[in-house]
Amino acid sequence: MRFSIQVSDDLKSKCPSFKGCAITATVTNTSYSAELWDRIHHFIEDYRNRYTADSIKDIPSIQATRIAYKKCGKDPSRYRPSGEALCRRIIKGMDLYQIDSMVDLVNLASIAYGYSIGGFDADKIEGNSLILGIGKANEPYEGIGRGPLNIEGLPVYRDVIGGIGTPTSDNERTKMDINTHHFLGLVNGYDGNTETIQKTILLMKELMEEFCEGKDFEIMEY
Repeated sequence: MRFSIQVSDDLKSKCPSFKGCAITATVTNTSYSAELWDRIHHFIEDYRNRYTADSIKDIPSIQATRIAYKKCGKDPSRYRPSGEALCRRIIKGMDLYQIDSMVDLVNLASIAYGYSIGGFDADKIEGNSLILGIGKANEPYEGIGRGPLNIEGLPVYRDVIGGIGTPTSDNERTKMDINTHHFLGLVNGYDGNTETIQKTILLMKELMEEFCEGKDFEIMEY
């Protein structure tokens, strides 16, 4: 379960600091983990004591993603990156969405470091190569729980069929579910901070080992 991931020239030219990191694993997903949610709630309580709605936008990973959106041609306040959206949600006093353990732990890693993370069922991806580029006008894309999404000007990962993930929303076609057995996670580091990106990846690895019987890990930078 190894993927080749390339960054297109158009994305590189607009976001030269971008650093991506991928993790693959074999997992056993569950519909709900009380132990994971205990950890999430403790983290959220601490997070709310450290940040405000105004200070979130100054987190380097969030700020860099917003800048990347503008350079690619998208308004980050209208098409909010998922990492920022999750952080803003909990600052408002709302809980994270409870989906399943794999989605829930990816969301925890996302708010921990502010990166927008793509989480995919690797078996639903067509082919073994992905290209990160920029969305085009009228490019078909169905966001998870959002229906058709205008991805023109959004950074987008594509397999041989089309888009599978953007920092705003992943695609319904490759989303995880209770039957997901092979996982692909993509950390979008538009701030280029390799150290923090690695911390995000290692947190996901730790959470998968603890809550989803994660094994067979492979980590790759791109």
